[in-house]
Amino acid sequence: MKIFSAQQMRMADAATMQSEKITSLELMERAATQIFTIIHNKLQGAPIPIHVICGIGNNGGDGLVISRLLLEHGYNVTTYIVNFSDNRSKDFLANYDRLKEIAKEWPIQIKSEEDFPEIRPQDMVIDAIFGIGLNRPLLPWVISLIEHINTSRCFTLSIDIPSGLYTDKLPDNPKGVINASVTSTFQLPKLVFFLPQTAHYSQDLEVIDIGLDQNFIGQTAGIAELVLKHEVVSLYHPRDKFSHKGTYGHCVLIGGSYGKIGSVVLATKAALRTGAGLTTAYIPECGYEVLQTSVPEAMVIADSDDELEEISLDFKPSAIGIGIGLGTAEKTIRAFGDFLDENESKLVIDADGINILAKHPEFLDKIPKNTILTPHPKELERLVGKWMDDFDKIERVKTFSKKYNCIVIIKGANSIIVNGDQLYVNNNGNPGMATAGSGDVLTGMITGLISQGYDPLRAAIFGVYLHGSAGDIVAHKAGFESLIAGDIISNIGEAYLELFRRPQNNQEPPAN
Repeated sequence: MKIFSAQQMRMADAATMQSEKITSLELMERAATQIFTIIHNKLQGAPIPIHVICGIGNNGGDGLVISRLLLEHGYNVTTYIVNFSDNRSKDFLANYDRLKEIAKEWPIQIKSEEDFPEIRPQDMVIDAIFGIGLNRPLLPWVISLIEHINTSRCFTLSIDIPSGLYTDKLPDNPKGVINASVTSTFQLPKLVFFLPQTAHYSQDLEVIDIGLDQNFIGQTAGIAELVLKHEVVSLYHPRDKFSHKGTYGHCVLIGGSYGKIGSVVLATKAALRTGAGLTTAYIPECGYEVLQTSVPEAMVIADSDDELEEISLDFKPSAIGIGIGLGTAEKTIRAFGDFLDENESKLVIDADGINILAKHPEFLDKIPKNTILTPHPKELERLVGKWMDDFDKIERVKTFSKKYNCIVIIKGANSIIVNGDQLYVNNNGNPGMATAGSGDVLTGMITGLISQGYDPLRAAIFGVYLHGSAGDIVAHKAGFESLIAGDIISNIGEAYLELFRRPQNNQEPPAN
């Protein structure tokens, strides 16, 4: 599913009006009616007090339509207008007049803190103050209004985007953003719903199809892609009945040092569970017995006692994952540099491999095109420098990715795969996966996918999704706290099966 910028959403609106020969007022009616229908289906006429709090632009116009429809269906509705400016959109004014024609009481004007409504925890607020049109800091009393709504602890539904939230930067004041129980966003999700510093403003997200022009959407490249099951199924490579282990490649996992052999065990098991035909672990001698005992399905090449001092293969693997538990001893750094000089295989670099690249940026010129880097946040910071916020982080990673022709995975609650200017936002996984070894498992999975013939970008997207899906299966069975990295590996097979299970309602669940 594509993610559009605010400007692209406005262009999609314009394309729809042109192709369908409808007015902006008619499109607003259509969109707001969709939101009303969702509310009506859930409330079923329940007599709870509903406060519809509207701005004076098009988001406020949406709110006025919803308020009118709720009144027409007998709901207990009070409508408010937040008068933060003298400017009003024409569609807002048109819907204001329509509401006045049927309402017993005209909308209440809010001009200062003295006008704030009483909102009880059992009430409902529909937030239609700003939407995606916000382009300047809020007035102090408007910030106070938003704080007043938030402290009421009532159920709050935001229309399109929580008010006070920009689509392309952090809010000016964190207190001046609606904490939405649910955000019903129009047609396509927005990037701010998935970034660590802004995602928490919406507890839940519904993407509402309002019938925007599909030709325009299909032909326009978004600022990112949201990765859902539908997108991942199309990446899957089915297996041929007459294939053999050689069909699915030979991958090598290189890493380990004294006390960190477990990371290679996890990565090796993950590569095998993901479907690699043959897997070799390349480790220091201190881990030989551990690997042979823990993963009998894998082959092992051992180097010196405690750290790797030479990395030399007499065959060309289909894919190599390197860095897990590797350490940063001087002899290992030299071995890593020499390895990059000789390597011709596709690469996944993680952990200490990334730390070495950060210390020796000259090595970055040696990595093959489409190498995948899987840093955790501190490792990423060492690579690209400190960032001001999530938006700056993404721009820095884009620049890095383009400079070195590599793919970078920004790991987190919604991991983002960055390939130049292309962003792919993953939408599964859970807090239980914030545990030691989870990243090692991901490295093994992606390496195993490349070994089977997956293109590196597709392997990164598919691997991150499959990793998150396996983690979700574990959490569903046993909760977040008890999840360990080995559990993710044990459920990779179940995650594959889950790809082809249909939800009970035959629809993909909403993004959240």
